[in-house]
Amino acid sequence: MLPPHRVVIAAFPGVELLDVTGPAEVFSVAARVGGNGRSGYTVRIATADGEPVATSSGIRLLADLTLDEVIGDVDTLLVAGAVHVEGHQVEPVLDRGIIDWLDRLREAEPGPHRIGSVCAGAHLLAAAGLLDGLSATTHWVTAARLAADHPRVSVDPDPIFIRAGRLWTCAGITSGMDMALAMVAEDRGPELALATARMMVMYVKRAGGQSQFSVPLAVPAAPGDRFDDLRTWIGEHLTEDLSADALATRLHLSVRHFSRLFRRRTGTTPAAYVESVRLEEARRLLQDGDHGLPEIAAVSGLGSVESLHRSFRRRLGTTPAEYRRRFR
Repeated sequence: MLPPHRVVIAAFPGVELLDVTGPAEVFSVAARVGGNGRSGYTVRIATADGEPVATSSGIRLLADLTLDEVIGDVDTLLVAGAVHVEGHQVEPVLDRGIIDWLDRLREAEPGPHRIGSVCAGAHLLAAAGLLDGLSATTHWVTAARLAADHPRVSVDPDPIFIRAGRLWTCAGITSGMDMALAMVAEDRGPELALATARMMVMYVKRAGGQSQFSVPLAVPAAPGDRFDDLRTWIGEHLTEDLSADALATRLHLSVRHFSRLFRRRTGTTPAAYVESVRLEEARRLLQDGDHGLPEIAAVSGLGSVESLHRSFRRRLGTTPAEYRRRFR
């Protein structure tokens, strides 16, 4: 019999309830349906002082241990997140106690075998330096903020989840369940993940390559912002010259100044944004019709089938044909 896989979920006052309970339920169901010599998972909730915390919905979570009691024999550590909404502004909650604890944990030996964040929890991992030099994602509405605050993190606002070595990050709220299901598949095999998904009436595999939200909508619009107008224009002219030089000329700016302002506004470079929009169009065509790959490459602005394949492999880790089979 395999030893139990120890999961700890770090929570704090105001945390999103489903950030904690969603992954916890996936691991719990996996433990119940496993059988066949698999002892499954144990899931515990840790808070700063071991006391209950009120979640964003008002429901209180009981804690099993304090943060300082989380020792190195933890197999999976998940950091839940929270956002603060005021008017049209959505800001990630940066709980100082969690960040300081993560900073100490980063130096501990041995540390958790796997660390993940749910939704805006990625901001806490980044603030503790755990995501430096890695690719990461978070909820689309705070992705630009994550990129702006942490330039050493390669932020991709598109995927459901991203794995970078032992570090996992995922998109908004319910995607924590998709990430947990992928962790079950890695730990105990795809058969248990399939059984768990069926029991929970979940998609069997909403893979990390699936988009969490439309690329143009991933950056909130600001009335009168000429960069919003430019992004709309880009989406309508995918086959035209969309180089940084051409886009800067369109806004009557130098390339350097344009690129700096564009990254500040969107959290990404002009080239990366253009590729994301073109890739999104290619994905839509793959999902919705029988277009051949040469036509999709041309209509999306990616140019050639070779470029189409390169973009899919680099950004999604799959091929156009596999993507069509999975998501059509």
